[in-house]
This record gives sequence, structure tokens and C-alpha cells, in this order.
Amino acid sequence: MKIVLFGATGMIGRRIAAEAVQRGHHVVAASRSGDAPLDHELLARAAVDAGSAEQVADVVAGADVVASALVPPRDGSDPRAPFTALYRTFLAGLRTGGVPRVLVVGGAGSLTVDGGASLMDAPGFPPEYRQEALAHADLLADLRLADDLEWTSVSPAAVIAPGQRTGSFRVGGDALLTDAEGNSAISAEDYAVAFVDEIEQGAHPRARMSVAY
Repeated sequence: MKIVLFGATGMIGRRIAAEAVQRGHHVVAASRSGDAPLDHELLARAAVDAGSAEQVADVVAGADVVASALVPPRDGSDPRAPFTALYRTFLAGLRTGGVPRVLVVGGAGSLTVDGGASLMDAPGFPPEYRQEALAHADLLADLRLADDLEWTSVSPAAVIAPGQRTGSFRVGGDALLTDAEGNSAISAEDYAVAFVDEIEQGAHPRARMSVAY
């Protein structure tokens, strides 16, 4: 399978790339810098501005699936409007490039908790992450209106960080997954396993899925 992966040099993107090539998929690592997240015979690199629909269309042409680990701006500015604009341009590029299937790294803040409220509205949610959570929620809302795309949004647990690849985790939907102690966590490595599983299996078309221990 040929996968074009945007945001391939980030914390999550590089792990998705590593997991995909380990399984024998051909990956084009697309980033603004053109840097590669690792050296592998199945991985190619491309310097692409995800905010250019023309550049996106060119690089995705002929791909089986597009994966995106793009993140909102983290320079202290409000990321909400820029992230929404970036993704709308990005999705336009996919349409022009003729690749209707896309998987995106989603956020955890819009997952629901007890009572049906969003995690980002629950007591104790870090206020410094709220605008980023809203940006991801806006993206999810746009995807749910995109009936011409076969999309899947993959939300991580409340806490995601580099760790171990165990291959053991739970997959859910719109609700935040927690363990018996109420903790919600996933390693970036196991998140990548779940993400590539979904690329291969397509079990959640036009839906949001979540993953946690």
C-alpha cells in the first residue's frame, strides 16, 4: 500500500511512519522541510507545504491512502482559525489529487466523559490546551460534513507520550477511554499501531475512533 504521510517528522508522525514501513508499506514522508523521520528503503521524502492545495494534490496523486499528523500552531498564538484554514486547504488538495481516503490524528479534548460533556469542558482540563482542543473539534466537525471523503479521525487518550510498543490497547469511539483507576493514557508507539491497523483494515469509515489502554 502506498501511504502519503503529512507531519511525518513530528512525535506521532514519525512513529506512524516507522510502524507502516515495518509492515511493508511504501510511505512518502511529506513535510515542509522535506526531512525524513528515519532511513528505510520503503520510505521516500517530499518537501510539501500542506497549506498549498496544489502541492498537496501533486504529492498525493497515485496514493492508496493519505495520513495526516498535522498539528495546530504552537507559537503562543490562537491556533484555532489557522488550523481550520490549513485543513480546509489540505482536504481540497486531496480532492484535486483524487485520493478520497484520509486518516487524521485527532485530539482527545472533544471526546465525551461522564454525562456527555466534552473532556475539554470537564473540571481540571488544562486551560493552555483548550484552544488546540477546539481546533481539533472544528476539524472533526468539518470531516463529518465531508461526505465525498472516506475519512477516519483517530483520537488518542488524554495523555499520549513516547513509550513502549506493546500492541495491547483498547479501541473505542467518541467516549474517552479510561482504565479502572480513571486514567486515560496511550504510548505514541501503540497509538501508531492502532493508526496503521486502521489504515489496513478500514474498520471506522467516516467516523472518529479513539485508542487507550
